[in-house]
Amino acid sequence: MDTDFTHDVAVIGGGAAGLSAAVALGRSLRSVVVIDAGEPRNAPSHAAHNLLGQEGISPLELVATGRREAEQYGAEFREGRAVAARRVDGGFEVEYDGGASVRVRRLLLASGLVDELPDVPGVREHWGQSVLHCPYCHGWEVRGQRIGVLGTSAHNIHQAFLFRQLSEDVTLFLNTMPEPEDAAWEQLAALDINVVRGKVERLRSEDEALRAVVLEDGSEHQLDAVVVAPCFMAQADLYEQLGGTLAEMPLGKFIEAGPMGETKIPGVWAAGNVSNLGSMVASAAGAGVLAGAAINADLVNEDTRAAVRARADAAAQL
Repeated sequence: MDTDFTHDVAVIGGGAAGLSAAVALGRSLRSVVVIDAGEPRNAPSHAAHNLLGQEGISPLELVATGRREAEQYGAEFREGRAVAARRVDGGFEVEYDGGASVRVRRLLLASGLVDELPDVPGVREHWGQSVLHCPYCHGWEVRGQRIGVLGTSAHNIHQAFLFRQLSEDVTLFLNTMPEPEDAAWEQLAALDINVVRGKVERLRSEDEALRAVVLEDGSEHQLDAVVVAPCFMAQADLYEQLGGTLAEMPLGKFIEAGPMGETKIPGVWAAGNVSNLGSMVASAAGAGVLAGAAINADLVNEDTRAAVRARADAAAQL
């Protein structure tokens, strides 16, 4: 086995999952390097929610705090994007921006996902503020307001139901989504959800604030917030380079992983949105802790087997 490793574990991604894993591993006296491009998915948002003890904290402040905590336990950080990974004897070599690399015994992918947003002018400009997708992440902030749901898939009907819990003024814009089935029409009517036909041309803003949805026929519908259904694409290039194949579901692609984050590639774990498209900050952090614990246990088992072999070899030489 190659013993020329720079660290026990490389963590790809410095968000909630990756940092939590780094803390767990550091507390087990593992040498950890976190490679992070500094582009957290939730950076456009003002606050993170459903995070016990840290409700409403700025996502950037949360990352900065988590990074300091990981550093307290010896974690090292490399700024840049991990661009390549290959298997070496006993582990992996990971290359990041600038041609530098690390050699590690285990690899944790916590690189998150990319939100592929509907191609409607105004959506990206307001993303994470008044253009939303998750009622649990941002629903409270738009409670009681005029909420529009931009139809692009059948999933938007479910979103309309969820946001109807938060406001009596919800409008579903069918836009390019499939025609709802009869049962869905009945449910929409029962919940007093407005339905508007016609393709959406753009979102109109005024003084940097979202004001209305504009249809191709020129009609406008005044709104305070718009809900969209992005396509969630795991940032999993390294996994594919190592021979892995992404799993698919209607909402996107992800790395299939077990309860402790183990993937189908030996020595590779995954945690957070890269393996759970619906994971929020708290659950991503929990997944990172579990993955860190599992990786440490795996290394302990490997070290124990090596110690037994070394002891047997020593005895054989007596």
